[in-house]
Amino acid sequence: MRVLGVDPGLTRCGFGVVDGGSGRTVAPVAVDVIRTPAALDLSSRLLRISEAAEEWIELYRPEVVAIERVFSQHNVRTAMGTAQAGGVVALAAARRSIPVCFHTPSEVKAAVTGSGSAEKAQVTAMVTRILDLSTVPRPADAADALALAICHCWRAPMIERMARAEAAAAEQKRRYQARLAELKKAGPS
Repeated sequence: MRVLGVDPGLTRCGFGVVDGGSGRTVAPVAVDVIRTPAALDLSSRLLRISEAAEEWIELYRPEVVAIERVFSQHNVRTAMGTAQAGGVVALAAARRSIPVCFHTPSEVKAAVTGSGSAEKAQVTAMVTRILDLSTVPRPADAADALALAICHCWRAPMIERMARAEAAAAEQKRRYQARLAELKKAGPS
């Protein structure tokens, strides 16, 4: 499975592509950080991120895009920009019918370090080790994008199993309710 991991941001938007194999095997494909100057207006910055996402999707052909979920930040302005950057990337993927999955920072940290409260330096060190990189990905946004892709590769099988189990449970409930309705309709015997 080829995954494009995205650590969204207006100033620095991390992009990382990883190929996942059997088990926990992952291999790096590409990593970079897209930068947009703060002096540009918001729409121009978002356009640059969107264009970069489209280029990466065309060039690397991911099967899925994994984006960091913005869940809360103290600075609302930063949170809004981060969410908007993630949104334009999700839109670029959706235009090509590529599934998009969102992972929280703690899910990503737990996947690559074993602790949902790991520091950025720990995440970077583990990404470097897991992918057997000769140099540490810099800035941290690049390492975070790779971590997102790794996280998705490792969590996707479990997410898929859970979705199948939920669908099976919903079908079983539907059949049970239909049988109850039949019994009520038939009345007492």
